[in-house]
Amino acid sequence: MVVSNLAPLTDLEIQQLATDWYMKLDAHVPVEEYVPLLVEEDLEMRFPEGTVYGFDGFKGWYERVTGIFFDEVHTLKKVASTSTGNDHTEVKVIVNWQASTWEPPTAKSQRIVADANQTWVVKRSPKTQKPVISLYIVDSLVVYQGNFAK
Repeated sequence: MVVSNLAPLTDLEIQQLATDWYMKLDAHVPVEEYVPLLVEEDLEMRFPEGTVYGFDGFKGWYERVTGIFFDEVHTLKKVASTSTGNDHTEVKVIVNWQASTWEPPTAKSQRIVADANQTWVVKRSPKTQKPVISLYIVDSLVVYQGNFAK
């Protein structure tokens, strides 16, 4: 059994990680700004459109979706962590996601409004001592019905 010398993650650290994550998604920051938020090895991310592995997998996904969605707004509704040992914490996240898409040559963009129910596994980086995401799962996407044309 391997015992970690790293301090357990706090709820405040995990809340800040989630806040930082979604602020970056809203701003469409350069993909390199996500490096400090993700584990260096064995990253797994399960999105509705498929599963990606490692930073290169995330980078490919990120470049695709930032080319599709714009005017994004992510609003955290819930961040609840359950410590599952000294080395990682399971986090249940609910985020309201709003984004626009545009299909040429239509005259107007379309607005998507949904709640994403997610499960994250967060660890403390041995390098930075900061929390990092090692597993990111979109469990379900609950899309609000209605006319959201802009």
